[in-house]
Amino acid sequence: MKKLTIMVVILLTGITTNAQWKNEKANEDTEIFRYDIECEGIGKLGSKLVKVWSYSKNPKHAISHAMKNAVHGIIFKGFAGGPQGCTSFSPLLRSAEKASEHAAFFEAFFADGGDYLRYVSAATDGNIAPGDRLKVSKREYKIGAVVNVQTDMLRKRLEEEGIVRGLASGF
Repeated sequence: MKKLTIMVVILLTGITTNAQWKNEKANEDTEIFRYDIECEGIGKLGSKLVKVWSYSKNPKHAISHAMKNAVHGIIFKGFAGGPQGCTSFSPLLRSAEKASEHAAFFEAFFADGGDYLRYVSAATDGNIAPGDRLKVSKREYKIGAVVNVQTDMLRKRLEEEGIVRGLASGF
């Protein structure tokens, strides 16, 4: 009985260690927020429908980080206008100094399972179209995913944290 208990503990430890390693590898793979963001169409009031192109050595990692990249893009990059009624969108945070001042907030915000998930949702059923899965080099993929980012709620949160000035604060 003692041997069985020891075997089960060793097996469970190995499984959780492997899961943590895979998650760390995915984070490492997309850690530098290397992505492209573009308008995909008109979203609901107070939100933006965007396509995020994430780069990764493993296509599964790029897909899993598309939502994180989309929120990051809305905060720090913005996007140009385009077809389908899209207008350009300026980033919510334009100052690199503000980003570095609030580095602890953003680190926690973009952590696995972080608050960024409250402001983004998948716009499709999770399947990636064949044209949105590109192999750009021998070891790297570029994966496109369409997501909906609730920009008004995200802006409000950043205002509450004192990171972005409110629209009503004047010039």
